[in-house]
Amino acid sequence: MLSHVVGDLRCPHGEPTLALTDGALACPVGHRFDLARQGYVNLLVGPAPAAADTAAMVAARERVQAAGHHDAITAGIVAAVRASAPEGVHGTVVDVGAGTGRHLAAVLEATDAPAGLAVDLSKYAARRAARAHERIGAVVADAWQDLPVRTGAAAAALVVFAPRDVGELHRILRPGGVLVFVSPTVRHLDPLVSALDLLRVPPSKDQALDDDLSGVAVRVARDTVEDVRHLTPDEVLSMVAMGPSAHHRDPDELTRSIGRLPSPLPVTVSVSVSTYRVAPAAGGRPPSA
Repeated sequence: MLSHVVGDLRCPHGEPTLALTDGALACPVGHRFDLARQGYVNLLVGPAPAAADTAAMVAARERVQAAGHHDAITAGIVAAVRASAPEGVHGTVVDVGAGTGRHLAAVLEATDAPAGLAVDLSKYAARRAARAHERIGAVVADAWQDLPVRTGAAAAALVVFAPRDVGELHRILRPGGVLVFVSPTVRHLDPLVSALDLLRVPPSKDQALDDDLSGVAVRVARDTVEDVRHLTPDEVLSMVAMGPSAHHRDPDELTRSIGRLPSPLPVTVSVSVSTYRVAPAAGGRPPSA
């Protein structure tokens, strides 16, 4: 619920606080953001970018996760957070690009974190994340803009298959806070990438992440999580439709291509789970390169 995280939020127009009152969030100078009936709040500034996940993409992700096809990823995230905080997570966990909120909910269940804040550009994702756990508050916001999160509010932050603004992540995390990134490896969705001409993962993705965080946070762990799932044609379609390739393929052509694949088809789920600890001087943006 939003009441669990309202103290961690700030007004997207620059005011340092927001308060929950009369079905809305309001700042001291009068900016007001009505709560949607589904339980989330939209804190976007300006029109929503076209890159937001559609209702169909979010529904596909929900089907994939409900079938257990991302359970290994969820377990890897939970393990990373618990290993980085053996004495407990004493603060809010912020999931930037939270999607359905399933990974964040699992972290809350497995730790003593008091609350989770799900941030996503898609209102359809925020609707689902708001229902994922009783201690999750969900907001619509753009990861490429200043996040509507107070400086130093987060004990941990998750970035799972999502964009990253290193400066903002650094700002919202308290000194010693934990960052957990999940990125696809070059083996992710093998053999679908070749068979269906999906977007490919560059082999230097992990190195690029290390480079971005240099001087901001220290990597303390990196693990590869893999699972092989045997998918029906409908499940293959959901797996493709939930990701960025959904923006680049004709749906009818994709369905025909999937129909030519063996069924069930062994598909590899492969991700890199990287854990970083924020440098002690956290609290502001790192210097520009």
